Amino acid sequence: MTNQPRAEYPRPQFMRDSWVNLNGEWEFEFDDASIGSKQKWHAGDRAFSKRIQVPFAFQSKLSGIGTNDFHDTVWYRRELVLPPTFSNKRILLHFGAVDYEASVWVNGVLVATHEGGHTPFHADITDALQEGTNILVVKAVDFGKDVTLPRGKQYWKTDSASIFYTRTTGIWQTVWMEAVSADAYLSKVKMTPDIDAKQVEISYVLGGLEAQTSVAYQLKVSISFKGEFVSEDTYSVRGGSGTRKIRIDDFNDHGLGGWWSPEKPNLYDVTFTLLADQQALDVVSSYFGMRKVSIEDGKLCLNNRPYFLKMVLDQGYFPDGNLTPPSDEAIKQDIELTKAMGFNGARKHQKLEDPRYLYWCDVLGLVVWSEAANAYEFSDTYVGRFTKEWIASMERDYNHPSIIAWVPLNESWGVPNIQIDRKQQQHALTMYHLTKSLDAMRPVISNDGWELVKTDLFAIHDYEWREEVLSERYSSKEKAVHAMPANRRLFVEGFPYENQPILVTEFGGIAYKKSEWEGWGYSGADSDEDYEQKLRAVIRPLLNSGVVQGYCYTQLTDVEQEINGLLTYDRKPKIALELIKAINDRQ
Repeated sequence: MTNQPRAEYPRPQFMRDSWVNLNGEWEFEFDDASIGSKQKWHAGDRAFSKRIQVPFAFQSKLSGIGTNDFHDTVWYRRELVLPPTFSNKRILLHFGAVDYEASVWVNGVLVATHEGGHTPFHADITDALQEGTNILVVKAVDFGKDVTLPRGKQYWKTDSASIFYTRTTGIWQTVWMEAVSADAYLSKVKMTPDIDAKQVEISYVLGGLEAQTSVAYQLKVSISFKGEFVSEDTYSVRGGSGTRKIRIDDFNDHGLGGWWSPEKPNLYDVTFTLLADQQALDVVSSYFGMRKVSIEDGKLCLNNRPYFLKMVLDQGYFPDGNLTPPSDEAIKQDIELTKAMGFNGARKHQKLEDPRYLYWCDVLGLVVWSEAANAYEFSDTYVGRFTKEWIASMERDYNHPSIIAWVPLNESWGVPNIQIDRKQQQHALTMYHLTKSLDAMRPVISNDGWELVKTDLFAIHDYEWREEVLSERYSSKEKAVHAMPANRRLFVEGFPYENQPILVTEFGGIAYKKSEWEGWGYSGADSDEDYEQKLRAVIRPLLNSGVVQGYCYTQLTDVEQEINGLLTYDRKPKIALELIKAINDRQ
């Protein structure tokens, strides 16, 4: 069992100085007989028999348990002792993600319930705290075999198989506390850059105002670029929320600042200070990027210029941590390896990724297609669950400049009869318009891969490996959009192609065994030279097409039984990184 729990700040786009990381060893118990609630385990006076390393799910090796048996109800317990700096503050308890339902008690008092396996939640636990030692108890309930649950790649059988991997149950992202003012604090901020108007729009919401509605607050916004002053604005806060536009005059290619792009990941630092009677109540550090994603005359553009996407499919799985990265350095390494191979983006597949991953994409320069963890079958219950989780996903990640597209659905997962089922068509269409209603900045792909309804980008999955077939298929728009590479129609009847940018967002998947792992891929290679030639054979036709405006190669790493990664599961290159970069660079 590791003695080095993940300790990095879990929410780098909304940082406070006063916080405590709660990762590490917790007490733990399986509750297969569902007796915990009846016996009031939440009261906290019962010690649990096992130990687990949070934030790793019990299915992972790094949890210290490492079993793939079904245990859908689990309990966690630990002691809390608040530091002296938390005195006379309100205390917020945060969970990065708990799969799937969570109930949280402090000293036997229920402080939070949450549904959604990939989204964060928090609770104000101030009134449940006592002097000295406190007891925190968490109950997590998963539904391991429910195929209508938004689950991503988590398999509903014991052993991984095909394209599905090990399940995740319970806490799998960082748990932490922070102290905020007892009077009022900044609850959330939404930052929308506009490079054409040379401004950033800032929307804010305050928390903790119940007993302080008559107090006059001010919000000071201080913006800098690499330590140099850019702008500062202070304004009155009325009603607990509001919107302000701040001029940014220096962000062009020749000024102090700059546009954000993978090639030049320029970021502006911003400090928010909430004031009352000239006294600072709350200070939050953040950042933003000035960048624009648009579609002009059928061209996908970044910062008003056509931009060819060279992405890699990234499942976000790790050999010892499963869905949870083992360290911040491991997250950063994946991005550095991706860029070293000549890719400018990643399509995070069937997973809402750790905020630390998005932070490093912002800092190092890598665009991201953010994709939901889908269910596999359709039901009314699924619609409610999925819609709620997708809204929370977008709210969490809206401010990241690296995210340039939203992907609510993939390959008709959750909507398997979309070609003929009007309800499922309306669901996909609803997800498209719902996403657009929450974010006017980014394009939305209604159903990545095939059977598209209304969509901003025409995203095709095509695992053909013969170069001549790919060259012919993508020689014209007409041929591309009427192909059926997976024996699926690319658009649903009634939603014809409307000159959207065409991208091949899954392809390749060439299996090449370079480790002890056994597995499969969509085609295969038997030597380094053969692998290089087969990579060229699938990438070259897309680069030379003139019709295709971007691609996403499957995939970054081997994962469990899949050996179709450019890297092995432990992140070793199968051929030289420089060779793969040369292929992506048309060399």
